[in-house]
Amino acid sequence: MKSNLQKRIYVAGHRGLVGSAIVRTLRKRDYTNVITRTHAELELTDQQAVRRFFAENQIDEVYLAAARVGGIHANNTYPAEFIYDNLMVQSNVINEAYRAGVKKLLFLGSSCIYPRLSEQPIREEYLMSGALEPTNEPYAIAKIAGIKMCESYNRQYGTDYRSVMPTNLYGPGDNYHPENSHVIPALIRRFHEAKLNGADKVTIWGTGTPRREFLYVDDMADACVHVMQLDRSTYDQHTTPMLSHINVGTGEDVTIREVAEIIRKVTGFQGDIEFDTSKPDGTPRKLMNTAKLTSLGWRPGMRLGEGIKETYAQFQAEYKA
Repeated sequence: MKSNLQKRIYVAGHRGLVGSAIVRTLRKRDYTNVITRTHAELELTDQQAVRRFFAENQIDEVYLAAARVGGIHANNTYPAEFIYDNLMVQSNVINEAYRAGVKKLLFLGSSCIYPRLSEQPIREEYLMSGALEPTNEPYAIAKIAGIKMCESYNRQYGTDYRSVMPTNLYGPGDNYHPENSHVIPALIRRFHEAKLNGADKVTIWGTGTPRREFLYVDDMADACVHVMQLDRSTYDQHTTPMLSHINVGTGEDVTIREVAEIIRKVTGFQGDIEFDTSKPDGTPRKLMNTAKLTSLGWRPGMRLGEGIKETYAQFQAEYKA
């Protein structure tokens, strides 16, 4: 009989920020059959290709970390791609996993699923209680659909498909594109290049006052494996069939100005920080209530300042101007 560590575990999106961290975490825990496919090897928006993959590989568990992701600029510029690609990827993977007999799957969502003006900190039950943030609504709608798809398959087919909703993530393997990246990687690149170029200031979108919670990606991966390893009765005791997702975060937030100051210090940039108030802030505040996950025995390990130092060291090792 196959041992737990010999399970064939497919990590969809293994080259992305979260997927790569999940692979690292599984291998550190001595899982011996971690299955991955590059985008060139498996196009997840192609239903027939995904069907063939599951038919041929006898997968036991799936971590669905594949997604089109980006910051405010990317979400505003490519809304059609954000909703289409994410809906297609998650629909294909979830449905074809079910068709192939995969009983256990973890779907990774995002904190943007919650209403723009949610009461803080955000509890799981606030889902669909108000209007979404317009700048990332297509992405959020896709992620909400993913949660509901997992719940629907559980209810109709008896699968064990779970969902976790991470707060803002950062860390090794992040996307440092100058326009399409998230807050921390975008600022790391901007401050680093400003230092190299001898610039006297760095300009940041918005007022600097929105508050954000940031979670180191290896902590997120550890939480994912923790949630997947919970026995079903424990998971079911802390969720309901139509409210089954679990928040993952630190329970602490900082302003954009504060995180910019941390990054300025870590990168060694000596100039000023300027805020372009003509640009959008996005959601005023996003802080996750993580009481449910804490009650299930998990807490994060990395503090923000240390995590940014680790991330910047990795960025310097790989950066090419």
